[in-house]
Amino acid sequence: MVETVVSRIKYDMDKRIIKALTNPRFACQKLFNKFSLYIKDDEMAVKINYWLTMGKKLDLEHPRSFNEKLQWLKLYCRQPEFTAMVDKAEAKDIARRLMGDEYIVPTYGVWDSFFEIDFDKLPNQFVLKCTHNSGGTVICRDKSTFDKAKARKILNHCLGKNPYWATREYPYKNVKPRIIAEKFMSDGRTEVSGLTDYKFFCFSGGVKFLYVSQGMEHHETASISFFDLNGKRLPFKRSDYKAIEHFEKPSCLDEMVGLVKRVAKQLNLPFIRIDLYEVHGHIYFSEFTFFPCSGCLPFEPAEWDYTIGNWLKLPEKQNNGQKNN
Repeated sequence: MVETVVSRIKYDMDKRIIKALTNPRFACQKLFNKFSLYIKDDEMAVKINYWLTMGKKLDLEHPRSFNEKLQWLKLYCRQPEFTAMVDKAEAKDIARRLMGDEYIVPTYGVWDSFFEIDFDKLPNQFVLKCTHNSGGTVICRDKSTFDKAKARKILNHCLGKNPYWATREYPYKNVKPRIIAEKFMSDGRTEVSGLTDYKFFCFSGGVKFLYVSQGMEHHETASISFFDLNGKRLPFKRSDYKAIEHFEKPSCLDEMVGLVKRVAKQLNLPFIRIDLYEVHGHIYFSEFTFFPCSGCLPFEPAEWDYTIGNWLKLPEKQNNGQKNN
């Protein structure tokens, strides 16, 4: 087990080194992520990150594409309630109010540090996550073989990082870093990962489409495809992931769509992504997302970035976006 982990780490490091040597922008991106804390001007940081990731200049004066408009929202649409909506613990309370308790994944506990976790009180299978970002997820399928040292290293590393500084996604700036333990669930759709994600793109209180992701524990097993609300594959994809080869539409897709429509109407935000799971016919809330891929979604064909951008209607500017607030 340890040899496998070490081999995987070495393989991932080798890939990153090769990519850095052959792609200077990638190397600069890594340096930016490391030192972005020292850039106090939010607009400058957003522009640098966008250029390094997308390879083109960001137009904040006249944003047209979906990704450009998400960058604009980072700077000029900052609502204090967004913080609780991206906190993986507090978001459950919001979702419970909007959806109902039956859609909430059971929580076993929330702690400020790894050392506070009493593993004897956890069931044989569980999931540990950091509450303040999208990384740092540890899955325990069997406590007898669970590597606590590895879990501690992953989660402590995650607890020490604030994703706001590299991406300037304002909702994450003031989320308290904690660890949450949740019920482990598997839908049986893939051999690699526990759950399939259904991510619904919502604009101004309505729902337009979704993307489905599978096998996301490792990039080499991950696959993503976009679908309309009837489960029909759409004519675009993410260039950074392989497409789902065989998609079995869940029997409760119509119920999912109805639930998301109800929540999106109540929130009535310029844009929000509402993510759900489906486990043997039962729907569960996953998370709220304001900036998919941090506003750098690599659409293919690229013109879909502009097609989808037409659906995002920007509100009045609410923040000057020039300095860190």
